[in-house]
Amino acid sequence: MSNVYGQNIKVSIFGESHGKGIGVVIDGLEPGLLIDMEEVRRQMARRAPGQKLGTPRKEADQVEILSGLWEDRTCGTPICGIIYNQNTRSQDYERTKRLLRPSHADYTGHVKYKGFEDYRGGGHFSGRITAPLVFAGALCRQALEQRGVVIGSHITRLYDVTEPRFTGETLKEETLRELGKETVPVLTKDHADTIALRIEAARMEQNSLGGIVETALLGVPAGLGDPFFDSLESRLAQILFSVPAVKGVSFGIGSDFALMTGAEANDPYTVEEGRIRTVTNHNGGILGGITNGMPITFETVIKPTPSISRPQQSVDLVTKQRETLTIVGRHDPCIVPRAVPVLEAAAAIAVYDAWKGAKE
Repeated sequence: MSNVYGQNIKVSIFGESHGKGIGVVIDGLEPGLLIDMEEVRRQMARRAPGQKLGTPRKEADQVEILSGLWEDRTCGTPICGIIYNQNTRSQDYERTKRLLRPSHADYTGHVKYKGFEDYRGGGHFSGRITAPLVFAGALCRQALEQRGVVIGSHITRLYDVTEPRFTGETLKEETLRELGKETVPVLTKDHADTIALRIEAARMEQNSLGGIVETALLGVPAGLGDPFFDSLESRLAQILFSVPAVKGVSFGIGSDFALMTGAEANDPYTVEEGRIRTVTNHNGGILGGITNGMPITFETVIKPTPSISRPQQSVDLVTKQRETLTIVGRHDPCIVPRAVPVLEAAAAIAVYDAWKGAKE
């Protein structure tokens, strides 16, 4: 089923943006894991709406745990968490019941579900459904951290603001942890203010912006993943592309491989403190679909938020006539900063799932 991810753990998401609630069931998490609920809440807050640069819709995103956790430890049974929607304004979507919003899933969802889809706020297609994904990822992330894995990200591009990918000097545990505390995670601190200005300008112009996020995982051992259809790149790409607005995923230096020769692109081997390593990490820590012990790095492309307040050409589903649509409601002028914890959560789920399938 399309709402279930994983082979060794199963993550099943449910709910709609303007329904009673959204949630997730996680099956297969090992018993006895000590869960820091305060850290879970912190991860949820990083994604939550109502932040300075995002949508004015405010949701506490407090997870009510129905099963699977007792005295902050996993029981080994399915963990079910639900988040009740508190601040919906469904009337904003009455007109879009018939008028297709450009670059949304309105038309495809209507065709797929034969007109029975919940159109309010995008329904099950909404980015709101990433909240339970972050909850599941927060649990898997803590399982990985207890194995020595650290995850972090930074924005490498937002419109015309760019910065280099991680390097040996910047890709360190303390750097990743500090980035996780920032609303706009960037390596060049001045970029945070510039990005905030760009997002506010887009809001004032009734427009939106996209961007690129680079994510890294340190401490992942060699040997995770399988060749071909179960490669770690395949597993990561599958869950990353499930995040609404993701339009591209690349590993290591990605498209820059097209600009290099083999001699330039290859990662030569060396030995450091008795461990086989590579001098460079152009391949992003994965070869043949299997981790090689180097940091896993990948970039994710996020498209501009399609909900903009400018008049746009549309079609009426009933009359099949062209119409002009002006979207109303509360929307992010840029979802890139809020997408960062979602991408990290997705990566944690994929890597933990692969780790559970390996013999430890």
